[in-house]
Amino acid sequence: MLERLSIEENSMEREELLQRYAAGERDFSKVNLSGVNLAGTKLSGINLIRANLSHTLLENANLSGAFLVMANLSGANLQWATLIVANLSGANLEQADLRHANLCEAVLTGTLQSQVNLSSASLQGAILAGANLIQANLQQADLRGANLYGADLQNADLSQAKLTRTNLREANLQGTILPEIQLQEIPLLEC
Repeated sequence: MLERLSIEENSMEREELLQRYAAGERDFSKVNLSGVNLAGTKLSGINLIRANLSHTLLENANLSGAFLVMANLSGANLQWATLIVANLSGANLEQADLRHANLCEAVLTGTLQSQVNLSSASLQGAILAGANLIQANLQQADLRGANLYGADLQNADLSQAKLTRTNLREANLQGTILPEIQLQEIPLLEC
């Protein structure tokens, strides 16, 4: 019966979350934090699997090593957030604002990121295989060494993005704006 708790029963306010986190608790899976202001908080290693974080303010938050698998982050503000080595597999980042976010070596496989703003974000070594990045803003993003194998980048804007050693094999690049200067840095595939 615990699995069938209503969203209202799983709702949590900022103060309760921070108190429980400070006491050593890390498992907040399936919690509803929609619209909560968590700007500037340090929540590294937190488990927010399947949590509702839609429209949550996470600007400048430290979520390094966080587990955000299947989390709903649609419309969330993650500007300047630190998500180093975070696992966001299957998360909904639709229309989320991740400008200047640090997602180095983060796992974003199978994420829904259409219309996400990742401009000037650091995605070095990130795994975005199979990610939906339709109409995503990746202007000036650092994608060096990132794995975008099979990602859907239709109509995405990668102008001025750093693509050295980026894996774009089988990615859908239809209508994608790519940086002109760095195209020669994408490794050529051997047939």
